[in-house]
Amino acid sequence: MDITQLLAFVMQNKASDLHLSAGNQPIVRVNGQMKRVKTQDLSSEDIRSMLYSVMTEDQRAAYEKEMDLDFAISFGEKARFRVNAFNTRLGTAAVFRTIPSDIPTMEDLNLPKVVRRMATLEKGIVLITGGTGSGKSTTLAAMINYINMHEQKHVLTIEDPVEFFHTSQKSLINHREVGEDTKDFKTALKSALREDPDVILVGEMRDHETISLALTAAETGHLVFGTLHANSAHKTIDRLIDVFPGSEKDMIRAMLASSLQGVIAQTLVRRADGQGRAGVFEILVGTGAVRNLIRENQIPQLFSMMQTGSRYGMQTMEDAIEGLLSSGIIDKTEARRVLAIANDADDTQEEGEVSASLGGGRIEQAQQQQQAAASSSQGMSGGAQQRQSSADEDGEYSF
Repeated sequence: MDITQLLAFVMQNKASDLHLSAGNQPIVRVNGQMKRVKTQDLSSEDIRSMLYSVMTEDQRAAYEKEMDLDFAISFGEKARFRVNAFNTRLGTAAVFRTIPSDIPTMEDLNLPKVVRRMATLEKGIVLITGGTGSGKSTTLAAMINYINMHEQKHVLTIEDPVEFFHTSQKSLINHREVGEDTKDFKTALKSALREDPDVILVGEMRDHETISLALTAAETGHLVFGTLHANSAHKTIDRLIDVFPGSEKDMIRAMLASSLQGVIAQTLVRRADGQGRAGVFEILVGTGAVRNLIRENQIPQLFSMMQTGSRYGMQTMEDAIEGLLSSGIIDKTEARRVLAIANDADDTQEEGEVSASLGGGRIEQAQQQQQAAASSSQGMSGGAQQRQSSADEDGEYSF
């Protein structure tokens, strides 16, 4: 078995991730669920050999020195993979994250209409947030793709590693990879201001200097997209400000208040028809009222602003979940699960509490609508079951 065979298997089964760990069978993640591949257990030497076959000489040296390495590889013209190689107590391990070669459109992802408006702004900062594997990079790729197809702009991306490659269309797009094309995020951002960009994508806003430089770029006439790890739009603001020491918080709060255009907090949910996963989006728009609340450090009130700001395109995670449930895209069980996570609640949350959060009796009505839709599309459901038949009942895949 070699890595090419495993990656082909990942593509065939539409897995989002491949996990390699010494002493274990390969494991793939399909529709958010981990499934073992029926083959022999891998040794540390097996995994290291696979990794070294796709690493450059410099990458091998860096991995041996640091014992961790992020890099990306291409799999023909079908896909790219973001790879993290690391060591465990049992030896070498790695995770391969699938990056499709076909860049999705906003319509493919069913992004809210306000996201398109955010992509065409002239300046300010738009933050895309969510947990690991929540689809942030895919949303960003769709936004950059929209700009590329419709706007004549210079787009500069700074990523670690570069995930989606965009071929310049109406826009000029330059990709810079940390560790390959630039030393780090902050160095690339400093030089970016001298490279005449209209749009700057910062793959990850990891430290206070990177965040400060991104806000400065947003204040000086550039449109900046950045990502953070946060579960909700209003918590994103707290998390960003909390990176800074107390003496700098007021200054950063003022910079953010003057430049924030929006926050998109997202997660992925399992589709009721079994056809993969769908995105669910919480949207905070940087209106004058929102900016005033940030400036005055009234962050908890941002949630109420989203609840009443639908005319601006704002929506809470609960609103988004209810919409997916009503349209039959997700079922009641999935709605309950995702809402519990969104509310930092336990999965054993009482059904009545969840129903109240989703608008009381409307969740029952949405469930009835979903069942009716399922009955009218039984043929499609049968096809979904047939496509999933390669997985055994115990959640294993035959290799």
